[in-house]
Amino acid sequence: MKNNKIIIYIGLLVVGVLLGWLIFGNSSNENTERNQSESVKTNQMWTCSMHPQIMQPEPGDCPICGMDLIPAESGADGLAMNEIKMSENAMALANIQTSIVGNAEGTSDNQLSLSGKIMANEEANAVQASYFEGRIEKLNVNFTGEEVRRGQLLATIYAPTLVAAQQELLTAASMKASQPALYNAVRNKLKLWKLSDSQINQIESSGKVRENFPIYATVSGTVSQKMAEEGDYVKQGQPIVKVSDLGTVWAMFDAYESQISQLKEGQKINVTTNAYPNKEFEATVSFIDPTLNTKSRTVAVRATLNNKQDLLKPGMFVTAKVQMSEGNANQSQIIVPATAVMWTGERSLVYVKTNPNEPIFEMRDVTLGTKNGNMYTIVEGLNNGDEIVTNGTFTVDAAAQLQGKKSMMNASGSKTMKGHEDHSRNENSNNNENTKPIAQVKRIEVPSKFQTQLKAVFDDYIKIENALVKDNSEAAKKEGTSLLNTISKVDMKLLKDNTAHTNWMHLEKELKSSATSISQTAEIKKQREYFIHLSAHFINAVKTFGINQKVYVDFCPMANNNVGAYWLSMNKEIHNPYFGEAMLDCGNVLEEIE
Repeated sequence: MKNNKIIIYIGLLVVGVLLGWLIFGNSSNENTERNQSESVKTNQMWTCSMHPQIMQPEPGDCPICGMDLIPAESGADGLAMNEIKMSENAMALANIQTSIVGNAEGTSDNQLSLSGKIMANEEANAVQASYFEGRIEKLNVNFTGEEVRRGQLLATIYAPTLVAAQQELLTAASMKASQPALYNAVRNKLKLWKLSDSQINQIESSGKVRENFPIYATVSGTVSQKMAEEGDYVKQGQPIVKVSDLGTVWAMFDAYESQISQLKEGQKINVTTNAYPNKEFEATVSFIDPTLNTKSRTVAVRATLNNKQDLLKPGMFVTAKVQMSEGNANQSQIIVPATAVMWTGERSLVYVKTNPNEPIFEMRDVTLGTKNGNMYTIVEGLNNGDEIVTNGTFTVDAAAQLQGKKSMMNASGSKTMKGHEDHSRNENSNNNENTKPIAQVKRIEVPSKFQTQLKAVFDDYIKIENALVKDNSEAAKKEGTSLLNTISKVDMKLLKDNTAHTNWMHLEKELKSSATSISQTAEIKKQREYFIHLSAHFINAVKTFGINQKVYVDFCPMANNNVGAYWLSMNKEIHNPYFGEAMLDCGNVLEEIE
């Protein structure tokens, strides 16, 4: 009996252990799996509940508001290191447009567009010269553009040398029976001066010396240049008029370096002109200049056109479509608008929309091919079906620069993750976490005169800022017009460096757009929205070119619907243009620009 109780107790203990393992073991496994799953999520990204655009690979504080970061849940807007996300409002204000690119094979873009003008055919030009010295007694050509015909009397010349030659002829004629060689030599001498046999016979038969001799046209055409006037004394061989046969004309085009490889003699072209927009003139490329114009970086391309109907006038501007060679035409090419491409002198860049459903963009380096009109051929860097920014590209780049992402002026991007130093912060800035990193921009050396002109733009910018600080929309509107005029006075020709010229060209366009928008509305909320974009581009301008004055970059984390916004100021004291008197001192100094 006692042994049976022991066996029962042992059995109950075993059953208890098994039940405990079944109940708590599975739960433990589930917890382990859950913890592992949470760990995986934790290893993805951490975000801020107030600022979901912040994404970091480890926990910490939000760089905008200082709140503790929380694990980004599934479906959160996780961005890659160099991706930038823009709000729908910012997209609309900057008029950012995108397009899907594709292969250009089998489209009209396989034609090369050239621009040029009509010129006289030099091969059909003739110069009517005087064959003997003398004074022009009568010039029968009255104006440039006059039509002349072969054999027409052009001028009458008094020629003292011919007077003496005629006297020699009359003397030799009296002795031609005894000295025929002398007689023939004198006649040949007159023939060298383009006197005909009938003229010589007339002098001989009349026995009189003529003082004035005619010059007849040897070709038919249009007088393109008068090279002498009545009363002028001309030497032997000196031109009197230049005659052009306009039955054929040349169309001269300029082809850029990138287009040379696609041009060959013998290619068919279709030429059009504004004078006859519905008429095409067919021609063939007859000549390609073997030398390059080092100033314009172009090569002259020529085609000869039939002009029997006298429709084409020298000086007319024309355009041509050149059929690309068969080898190039068979290649699949990606064509993008020139507005989509940013060129730094060393790199060509576009912004690609990486998420078809979200306004998320990433900069991409591309290799450019030929430029046909306002379109570029992309050799490398884009794929068929990619969606790129085609309007407002520089606005997207400005946003990337301000967020420390890879951009046009910041090829590597700024390190903004926790654990790395943010070198864009200045030692004099407020030493707290309620700031937002701003990217470094490489300074470009420009003439001091250009910096002075940019300083004038800055002065007008500050006037708009002060108006917004005081909640004065009418003053902001007025100063917006003033700023627009000042920007127009900046002389781009002062910039000799290609990179500087390209940067300012893009910045000028964006600054004018923002200034125009501010000047056209009296609604202060709208003005402040436009001021966000104006400030973003002008910060880039000041950091890139300098204005010979120390300025401060300020940042308010609560502006722009808690996304944050920047502005420039002349001192460290905060006067917030985005809230005015409501929150005048909201913001921090992020950087000093020397």
